[in-house]
Amino acid sequence: MSDDDSGGRTDLRMPEDDEVFAEVTDMLGANRVAVRCADGTERTARIPGRMQKRIWIREGDVVLVEPWDWQDEKGDVTWRYEKAEADQLREEGHIQ
Repeated sequence: MSDDDSGGRTDLRMPEDDEVFAEVTDMLGANRVAVRCADGTERTARIPGRMQKRIWIREGDVVLVEPWDWQDEKGDVTWRYEKAEADQLREEGHIQ
C-alpha cells in the first residue's frame, strides 16, 4: 500500500484468509459478544483468553472475527481497532 497524499494514514491490520470485519452490537457476558459481520451475518463471537483483560471491547467497536469452520454463526474475535483506526477504515471504504 502506498502513502500517496493521505496525511496521517497508518497501515492497518487487514483481514487475513477467513477473517471478516465486524461491529460489536451487544455484550453477552461470559467473554462473548454479538457482532454484525461485513458479510451480513450476525454472529456470536468469543473473546479469546489472550485478549481478556488486556484489550477491552465495547459496543460499537470494530473488530476482526474469524468464523468457525464447523459452526458459521459463531467465531472468535482476533483483533480490535482503535477508534481512529476504525474511522480510517470507514473513510477508505473497507467498512460501512
